[in-house]
Amino acid sequence: MNPFTPLPTILLIPTGIGCQVGGYAGDAIPSARLLAAASGCLITHPNVMNGASLYWNDERIQYVEGFSIDRFVCGDLLLRPSRSQKVGVLLDAGLEREILQRHLQVVDACRATLGIDIGPVIITETPLEISTKKSISGASWGELTNLEPLLKAGEKLKKEGATAIAIVTRFPDDIAQKDLDAYRQGQGVDLLSGCEAVISHVLVRHLCIPCAHAPALAPVEIEDCLDPRAAGEELGHTFLPCVLVGLSRAPDLVKLDSLTQNGMLDSSGLISIEQVGAVIAPQGALGGEAVLGCIERGVPLIVVSNPGITNVNLEALGIKIGVDTHGGMRVFKASNYLEAAGLVLALKEGISLSSLNRPIQRVSVISNF
Repeated sequence: MNPFTPLPTILLIPTGIGCQVGGYAGDAIPSARLLAAASGCLITHPNVMNGASLYWNDERIQYVEGFSIDRFVCGDLLLRPSRSQKVGVLLDAGLEREILQRHLQVVDACRATLGIDIGPVIITETPLEISTKKSISGASWGELTNLEPLLKAGEKLKKEGATAIAIVTRFPDDIAQKDLDAYRQGQGVDLLSGCEAVISHVLVRHLCIPCAHAPALAPVEIEDCLDPRAAGEELGHTFLPCVLVGLSRAPDLVKLDSLTQNGMLDSSGLISIEQVGAVIAPQGALGGEAVLGCIERGVPLIVVSNPGITNVNLEALGIKIGVDTHGGMRVFKASNYLEAAGLVLALKEGISLSSLNRPIQRVSVISNF
C-alpha cells in the first residue's frame, strides 16, 4: 500500500450501553474527526455521528449503519464513497399532527439551507407502535410491533428513487423519570438507541441501502443541570437534521456477489475489508460481530478505555496485548481516543511503535545453528 494513501479505519462505539464517549448526543464527533484526520478514511456508524440538531460533515468519514458494518467486515459488502444520496424520508403514521409538521419543516429546511437532495416523503399506512426495553445488564433495546408497514414504506421509497432512507418513528413518552434524569445528568444509558438500532438494521437488511433512524418525542421540561453530552438532543424539536446530513453522503452498499454475478471484478473506487488497517472499540465492548470479524481477519485492534455497562474485554476473549500468537494480530491499548489517533497515525505512516517508546531495547539476534 502506498504510505501516502488513507488507511481505512473502523470506529465502533456500540449504542445503548452508556459509554462515557459516544453514549450521548454526538459527543463522539470530536474523536471521530480526529481519527478521520489521522487515518484519512474513517468508517463509523450513525450512533457516533448523530448529534440531533448538531452534525459534522467530513468527506473522510463514511457514515455506515451498524448492520452494514457487520456485513462489510464479513466481506459480503463493499463501500462506494458517494458525493450525494437522494434521501427518502419514512414517517411513522403514529406521529401527531404537530410533531409530523415539525419533521416536515426539518426536511424543507435541510433542502433549502443545506442543499440536500431529499425526497420522496412517505407516511406508513398504520402506526409502527414502538416500545423500549432494558435488559438485565442495563443495556437498551426495544420492539417494533408492526413490521410490515415499515418494510412496505421502505420498498416504496426505494422504488420511487430514494438511494438512502431516514426513518422517523414515534417513541413512547412514558420513560421512567429516574432513567431520563440519569441520562440527562450524564449517568445513564440512552434508552432509545437500542430500539433505534433494531429499526435501522431491519430496513438495511431488507433493502441494502443506507438507512438511519431519528426518534420522535414530545418536548421535555427544561433541565437546569443538564450534562453537556446530552445537550445536543434538547436544542431543537427533532433529531432528524443530523440523520439527513449523515445519509446525504453515506457510501453506497455494494454486494460482493452482485459484482461477481455481473462479471464486474474491478473493485477500484470501492472500500473492502481487505483495505482496513485498524479497528477501534471500547475495552468492554469487544463481543460484537464487527470486532470479532476483524479479529478473525487479523486486523489490528485498538482497545480504548471508554467505560460502559458491558465488560466483554480482552481477557474474556483470551487475547493479549502485543501480538496474538494465534493469528499474528496486533493488539494495542489506548487510554483515550487522542492516544488511539496517535496509534492510527503510526500504523498509517508505517512507523514502528517500539521506536516511539523509551527505553528502546537492543535488537535480538537469532542464531542459525
